[in-house]
Amino acid sequence: MKYKRHLITAALPYANGGIHIGHLAGVYIPADIYARYLRGRGEDVVWVCGSDEHGVPITIKARNEGTTPQAIVDRYHEVIKRSFEGLGMSFDIYSRTTSPTHAETAGEFFRTLYDRGEFIESTSQQYFDPEAGIFLADRYITGTCPKCGAPGAYGDQCEKCGSSLAATELIAPTSAVSGATPVLRETKHWYLPLDKHEAFLREWILDGHKEWKSNVYGQCKSWLDGGLQPRAVSRDLDWGIPVPVDGAEGKVLYVWFDAPIGYISATRELLPDRWEDYWKSPDTRMVHFIGKDNIVFHCIMFPAMLKAHGGGYILPDNVPANEFLNLEGDKISTSRGWAVWLDEYLVDFPGKQDILRYVLCANAPETKDNDFTWRDFQARANNELVAVLGNFVNRALVLTGKYYNGKVPAAGPLTDYDRDTLAELPKLRAAIEGHIESFRFREALKDAMEIARLGNKYLADSEPWKVVKTDPTRVETVMNIALQITANLAVAIEPFMPFTAAKITRMLGTNTLGWSSLGRPDLLPAGHTVTNAPELLFEKIEDAAIEAQIAKLEATKAARAAAVTSVTSEVEPQKAEPQKPEISFDEFSKMDIRIGTILEAEAVPKTKKLLKFRIDTGIDIRTIVSGIAEHFTPAELVGRQVQILANLAPREIKGVTSHGMILMTEQPDGKIVLLTPTEKVPNGQTVN
Repeated sequence: MKYKRHLITAALPYANGGIHIGHLAGVYIPADIYARYLRGRGEDVVWVCGSDEHGVPITIKARNEGTTPQAIVDRYHEVIKRSFEGLGMSFDIYSRTTSPTHAETAGEFFRTLYDRGEFIESTSQQYFDPEAGIFLADRYITGTCPKCGAPGAYGDQCEKCGSSLAATELIAPTSAVSGATPVLRETKHWYLPLDKHEAFLREWILDGHKEWKSNVYGQCKSWLDGGLQPRAVSRDLDWGIPVPVDGAEGKVLYVWFDAPIGYISATRELLPDRWEDYWKSPDTRMVHFIGKDNIVFHCIMFPAMLKAHGGGYILPDNVPANEFLNLEGDKISTSRGWAVWLDEYLVDFPGKQDILRYVLCANAPETKDNDFTWRDFQARANNELVAVLGNFVNRALVLTGKYYNGKVPAAGPLTDYDRDTLAELPKLRAAIEGHIESFRFREALKDAMEIARLGNKYLADSEPWKVVKTDPTRVETVMNIALQITANLAVAIEPFMPFTAAKITRMLGTNTLGWSSLGRPDLLPAGHTVTNAPELLFEKIEDAAIEAQIAKLEATKAARAAAVTSVTSEVEPQKAEPQKPEISFDEFSKMDIRIGTILEAEAVPKTKKLLKFRIDTGIDIRTIVSGIAEHFTPAELVGRQVQILANLAPREIKGVTSHGMILMTEQPDGKIVLLTPTEKVPNGQTVN
C-alpha cells in the first residue's frame, strides 16, 4: 500500500542515565536509517522521540543523590539530547514527558477513557509507610528474598537470584524511605481491562500481521495465548502526571500508560495544527522502533489504549523490534556500569560518529542477541571503512586531481566491462531498498558497501595509473566511471553514515544528489569540478585507543568483582553434589540430546510452576512441559534455542502430554539456567 505520510516512533529513553550502545543498536540507529531513507525518497516523514521522565527509578535516584526528580530528569534529558545530536540522529522533535503539552495530552487521554467507562476501579491492599505517611512503590520496599534467602531484595525482584516477587512475599519488609516496617492499607486504583480487547488484538495481530518479525509475533502470541489480565494504569506516587479525576489525590498515571502517549504529545508539540494527520488518518503508516523488552507494551497495551480511546487513532503497521546487544561477552547493564556510553564515546573518539554507526548496524542484533567487542570495532573500522570505502573514494579523487586538475573527464566509448560495472548500480539500489523496507538494515548496509567494493575492483582491474602512459583517452573513461560510482556511493551510504556521505558530497562539489539519482551512471557531468585536495574519510583506529577502552571495562569488572567478594566473603562456599553411579558408554549413547527452538510458551492452567512449550526439534514440533514458571515468563523464552532430551518417554503432566525434557541447571542460589548454545545452530543438531 502506498501511504501519503509516515510516522516513525523510537522508544523513549529513560532519563535516569545516558545512552549506551545497546540502545543505539537496538532502536535508534535502525530508526534513523529508516527515516533518512524515506526522506531521501521524498516521502512525508515525521520521526518523534523524547525522554521518558516519570516513574519510580527516577524518584529513587533523586532520593539517593539528595536532590529532586526534576533535577535528575533535567540533567539526563540534556545528556541524552546532546548525545543523540552528536551521533546525527535526525529526529523531527526530541521532546520530554515533563512538558506541559505532554501533561495535557496524557491527562486528556486518561479522562477520555475514564468517561467512556473503559477502566475498572478496584481497591487492594498495598504497603504503606506509617512514618513517612505514603504508599510505597515496590522498589521502595526491601526485605529478605523468600526464594534464596538473600537480604536486600526489592518488592518486585531479587537481584541476587533474579526471581520476580510481590512485595507481600518479602520476609521482614522494610521501607526504604524511613526504615519503618510498612503496614498493609487499602488503596484504590484504575485498571485497563486488557482481556476486554483480547479478541480484537488476536485478530489484528495473529491474523493481520503475520509479516511481523518472528520474535515480535511469537511474543505477542504467547501473551495472548496465556490470557490477558487487567493492568493498573495508576499508582500511589508524588512524581508523574496526576490522575485527572476526583478522589485521586496522591495518585499519578503509571509510567507504562503515560510513556507511549509521549509519541502523541511530541507530534502535537511539533505540529499543533496538523498532528491528527499523522495519528488519525488511514493514509499514514506508523512504525514503532523498539527493543524486545518493549514488545508487549507497543503491540498489545498501547494498541488496546488507542482502540479503547475511540478517537480514530491508527495502529502501528509494523514493530520491528531488535534483540539485545551484549558487550564483550556479558550482558549490558546500567546498574553494573557495564556499558559503552555514547556521550563518553563522542569524547574519546571525536569525529568518528560514523564508525560507531557503521559497526553497530553491521553487527545489529536483528534476529538474535549479538556481541560488541572493541577488537571487532577496530577490525571493522580498519579493514572495511578505511581499506574499502575510504580507499576507493580517496583513489578516485586523488587520480582525478592528478590527471585532470579536479575536472570530471568525459567518458569515451564504453567496453563491455564498463557497461557490466555500471549495470551493477541499479541492481544494488534495488537490493538496498528491498532490505531497508523489510527492516533488514544489516543486509542493506552490506549492499551499500558493495558499491565501494565494486569501485575498488573496477580501478584495480582497469589500472589507470599504468594505462595513462599508453592510452590516456581510455583513462578518461575509467576515471569518469570511478567518479560516477563515488557519487552513487555517497547517496547509498547517507542513511547509514550521514557524516561520511556529506564529506564525499562536499568533495565532489555537489549538493544535488538524492535517492532518486542512485543507480544512474551520469550524476557528475563532464567538466564538473571536484576537489583537488581530497581529505581522508577515515583514520585507522590504533591499538592504544582500543586498549584504553578495554582497560576501562576491566576496571569496571574488577570493581564489581570486589564488591561481590565483600558481600559474599562470609558465606560458606557451596559444595558440588556427589557424583552419581557410573554408567557405561552404551547407556549414555542411548540418550538423544538435540538442539530445538521454542516456538510458543504458555502457563499450564491452575499451576504455579509449569510452562507448556511448543518446540521445533528439527525432526518434529512437539509439546514439552517444564517446571520453570517461577523463573521465566513465557514471553522471554519464545525464540530461544535449548537442549532437549528428545527420546525421553512421553508422560502426562497436569493433563498435558510432555514428550521430552529441557536441560537446565540450578545454581546454589536457586536460579535456573537454561543450557543454550552460544551461537545459533540448526534445529535437530545432536549434542554429543
